[in-house]
Amino acid sequence: MNKEDHIRLAELHDHQNYSVTSLEEEIRAERHCAELLKHFHQYLLEELHTDPLDAGALAAGADYFLREFIIGDRRENIFEISALRVRQFGSNWYVIRNLEPNLAELTDMVQGAAAFYSYCATQGLIDATTAEQISRETSQLEDFNRRIEEFHQISGDGFKDWDRQCPIG
Repeated sequence: MNKEDHIRLAELHDHQNYSVTSLEEEIRAERHCAELLKHFHQYLLEELHTDPLDAGALAAGADYFLREFIIGDRRENIFEISALRVRQFGSNWYVIRNLEPNLAELTDMVQGAAAFYSYCATQGLIDATTAEQISRETSQLEDFNRRIEEFHQISGDGFKDWDRQCPIG
């Protein structure tokens, strides 16, 4: 790693570059996140020897979770979330924002988020406890599937009750 690469990596690891309080900061956070995701993808391939198709699916899933939900919708710093945000994403936001929500697609997203936060813990960007909590949350695939199925069965004014069970907040 040359000096320029080290400086760039330090910039990508700077938590302040992911704070979002304006459109300009959102654009900066998205760009930094996209670049950090490239490093994450390389880590999966080179360090963990993940199958290229699996690595791509995990990186793409993490990308959607981070850039669409955390940065774009919630306008939050990607390094300052709790496992609850993953629950809210998979049990509510993803379900109502997609034409055909399904567990197969959602699984790639939540497992990608878990793998990304595990990577972040190895890089010292978040603490290991947070990464473990996120991983535990993403393993609740039966709960995510149940929420998708319940959503498909909503009738009348049942959405309010469904939403109340796992509000985005």
